[in-house]
Amino acid sequence: MNLKPATLSRIDEVIPHYPVRRSALLPLLHLIQEDLGYLPDEAMPWIAAKLGLEPIQVYEVVTFYPMFRRRPIGRRHIKVCRTLSCALRGGHETCATFEREFHTHCGEVSPGGEVTVEFVECLASCGTAPVVLIDDELHEHVDVAKAQQLSNQIKAAAAARP
Repeated sequence: MNLKPATLSRIDEVIPHYPVRRSALLPLLHLIQEDLGYLPDEAMPWIAAKLGLEPIQVYEVVTFYPMFRRRPIGRRHIKVCRTLSCALRGGHETCATFEREFHTHCGEVSPGGEVTVEFVECLASCGTAPVVLIDDELHEHVDVAKAQQLSNQIKAAAAARP
Protein backbone atom coordinates (compact mmCIF):
# COMPACT_ATOMS: atom_id res chain seq x y z
CA MET A 1 0.00 0.00 0.00
CA ASN A 2 1.45 3.33 -1.05
CA LEU A 3 0.32 5.97 1.44
CA LYS A 4 1.61 9.54 1.41
CA PRO A 5 4.07 10.39 4.19
CA ALA A 6 1.59 12.93 5.56
CA THR A 7 -1.06 10.20 5.87
CA LEU A 8 1.35 7.87 7.66
CA SER A 9 2.22 10.69 10.02
CA ARG A 10 -1.46 11.44 10.73
CA ILE A 11 -2.10 7.74 11.40
CA ASP A 12 0.72 7.69 13.93
CA GLU A 13 -0.69 10.85 15.56
CA VAL A 14 -4.27 9.54 15.74
CA ILE A 15 -3.71 6.16 17.36
CA PRO A 16 -2.42 7.41 20.74
CA HIS A 17 -5.54 9.57 21.19
CA TYR A 18 -7.55 6.41 21.88
CA PRO A 19 -7.04 4.49 25.13
CA VAL A 20 -8.22 1.33 23.31
CA ARG A 21 -6.35 0.99 20.01
CA ARG A 22 -9.36 -0.60 18.29
CA SER A 23 -11.20 2.71 18.69
CA ALA A 24 -8.84 4.28 16.14
CA LEU A 25 -10.19 1.98 13.41
CA LEU A 26 -12.74 4.38 11.88
CA PRO A 27 -10.35 7.36 11.80
CA LEU A 28 -7.67 5.21 10.15
CA LEU A 29 -10.10 3.95 7.53
CA HIS A 30 -11.13 7.53 6.74
CA LEU A 31 -7.50 8.69 6.48
CA ILE A 32 -6.55 5.89 4.11
CA GLN A 33 -9.64 6.35 1.95
CA GLU A 34 -8.99 10.09 1.81
CA ASP A 35 -5.43 9.42 0.63
CA LEU A 36 -6.10 6.61 -1.87
CA GLY A 37 -9.72 7.32 -2.83
CA TYR A 38 -10.83 3.87 -1.67
CA LEU A 39 -9.78 1.06 0.68
CA PRO A 40 -7.78 -1.56 -1.23
CA ASP A 41 -7.79 -5.15 0.03
CA GLU A 42 -4.25 -4.80 1.39
CA ALA A 43 -5.41 -1.97 3.68
CA MET A 44 -7.35 -4.32 5.94
CA PRO A 45 -4.48 -6.56 7.11
CA TRP A 46 -2.21 -3.49 7.32
CA ILE A 47 -4.64 -1.67 9.63
CA ALA A 48 -5.27 -4.86 11.60
CA ALA A 49 -1.55 -5.24 12.27
CA LYS A 50 -1.25 -1.57 13.21
CA LEU A 51 -4.09 -1.83 15.75
CA GLY A 52 -3.53 -5.37 17.01
CA LEU A 53 -6.74 -6.69 15.44
CA GLU A 54 -7.61 -9.60 13.21
CA PRO A 55 -8.11 -8.61 9.53
CA ILE A 56 -11.70 -9.91 9.67
CA GLN A 57 -12.47 -7.29 12.34
CA VAL A 58 -11.40 -4.53 9.96
CA TYR A 59 -13.25 -6.15 7.04
CA GLU A 60 -16.46 -6.29 9.10
CA VAL A 61 -16.35 -2.53 9.68
CA VAL A 62 -15.44 -1.71 6.07
CA THR A 63 -18.31 -3.77 4.70
CA PHE A 64 -20.83 -2.53 7.29
CA TYR A 65 -20.52 1.21 6.64
CA PRO A 66 -21.62 2.44 3.20
CA MET A 67 -19.25 5.43 3.24
CA PHE A 68 -16.26 3.14 2.76
CA ARG A 69 -15.39 2.17 -0.80
CA ARG A 70 -13.51 -0.97 -1.73
CA ARG A 71 -13.06 0.00 -5.39
CA PRO A 72 -11.67 3.14 -7.00
CA ILE A 73 -14.13 5.78 -8.12
CA GLY A 74 -14.04 8.37 -10.90
CA ARG A 75 -12.22 11.68 -10.65
CA ARG A 76 -15.59 13.28 -9.82
CA HIS A 77 -18.04 11.74 -7.37
CA ILE A 78 -21.73 12.47 -7.90
CA LYS A 79 -24.00 11.44 -5.03
CA VAL A 80 -27.74 11.73 -5.60
CA CYS A 81 -30.00 11.56 -2.54
CA ARG A 82 -32.56 8.78 -2.70
CA THR A 83 -34.51 9.25 0.52
CA LEU A 84 -38.20 10.16 0.66
CA SER A 85 -38.13 13.94 0.12
CA CYS A 86 -35.75 13.67 -2.80
CA ALA A 87 -37.54 10.64 -4.26
CA LEU A 88 -40.87 12.47 -4.19
CA ARG A 89 -39.35 15.52 -5.88
CA GLY A 90 -37.64 13.63 -8.72
CA GLY A 91 -34.42 12.17 -7.33
CA HIS A 92 -34.75 9.00 -9.39
CA GLU A 93 -35.01 11.00 -12.62
CA THR A 94 -32.07 13.16 -11.52
CA CYS A 95 -29.93 10.07 -10.93
CA ALA A 96 -30.99 8.54 -14.25
CA THR A 97 -30.00 11.78 -16.00
CA PHE A 98 -26.46 11.62 -14.59
CA GLU A 99 -26.22 7.96 -15.59
CA ARG A 100 -27.30 8.78 -19.18
CA GLU A 101 -25.07 11.85 -19.44
CA PHE A 102 -21.98 9.89 -18.40
CA HIS A 103 -22.89 6.53 -19.99
CA THR A 104 -22.61 4.69 -16.69
CA HIS A 105 -24.63 2.97 -13.99
CA CYS A 106 -24.79 3.68 -10.27
CA GLY A 107 -21.67 2.57 -8.45
CA GLU A 108 -19.60 2.20 -11.61
CA VAL A 109 -16.86 4.39 -13.04
CA SER A 110 -17.81 6.07 -16.30
CA PRO A 111 -15.84 5.34 -19.49
CA GLY A 112 -12.67 7.42 -19.31
CA GLY A 113 -12.80 7.42 -15.50
CA GLU A 114 -14.36 10.87 -15.12
CA VAL A 115 -17.27 10.17 -12.76
CA THR A 116 -18.91 7.72 -10.43
CA VAL A 117 -22.62 8.23 -9.82
CA GLU A 118 -24.12 6.89 -6.60
CA PHE A 119 -27.63 6.84 -5.24
CA VAL A 120 -27.09 7.52 -1.52
CA GLU A 121 -29.02 7.90 1.70
CA CYS A 122 -29.98 11.29 3.07
CA LEU A 123 -27.79 14.27 2.26
CA ALA A 124 -29.60 16.30 4.95
CA SER A 125 -31.24 18.98 2.84
CA CYS A 126 -34.81 17.68 2.56
CA GLY A 127 -36.31 21.15 2.15
CA THR A 128 -34.33 21.73 -1.06
CA ALA A 129 -34.92 18.33 -2.66
CA PRO A 130 -33.74 16.77 -4.80
CA VAL A 131 -30.17 17.32 -3.71
CA VAL A 132 -26.88 16.18 -5.21
CA LEU A 133 -23.40 16.23 -3.72
CA ILE A 134 -20.67 16.57 -6.34
CA ASP A 135 -17.36 15.93 -4.64
CA ASP A 136 -17.84 18.19 -1.59
CA GLU A 137 -20.28 20.71 -3.10
CA LEU A 138 -24.00 20.46 -2.37
CA HIS A 139 -26.43 21.31 -5.19
CA GLU A 140 -30.08 21.91 -4.35
CA HIS A 141 -33.30 21.62 -6.38
CA VAL A 142 -31.53 19.42 -8.96
CA ASP A 143 -34.19 18.50 -11.49
CA VAL A 144 -33.42 16.90 -14.86
CA ALA A 145 -32.52 20.21 -16.50
CA LYS A 146 -30.15 21.19 -13.70
CA ALA A 147 -28.60 17.69 -13.75
CA GLN A 148 -27.90 18.17 -17.47
CA GLN A 149 -26.40 21.60 -16.78
CA LEU A 150 -24.14 20.19 -14.03
CA SER A 151 -23.14 17.31 -16.31
CA ASN A 152 -22.17 19.78 -19.03
CA GLN A 153 -20.03 21.73 -16.53
CA ILE A 154 -18.24 18.54 -15.47
CA LYS A 155 -17.66 17.55 -19.10
CA ALA A 156 -16.33 21.03 -19.97
CA ALA A 157 -13.94 20.98 -17.00
CA ALA A 158 -12.71 17.52 -18.02
CA ALA A 159 -12.16 18.65 -21.61
CA ALA A 160 -10.18 21.69 -20.42
CA ARG A 161 -7.89 19.56 -18.24
CA PRO A 162 -4.53 18.83 -19.89
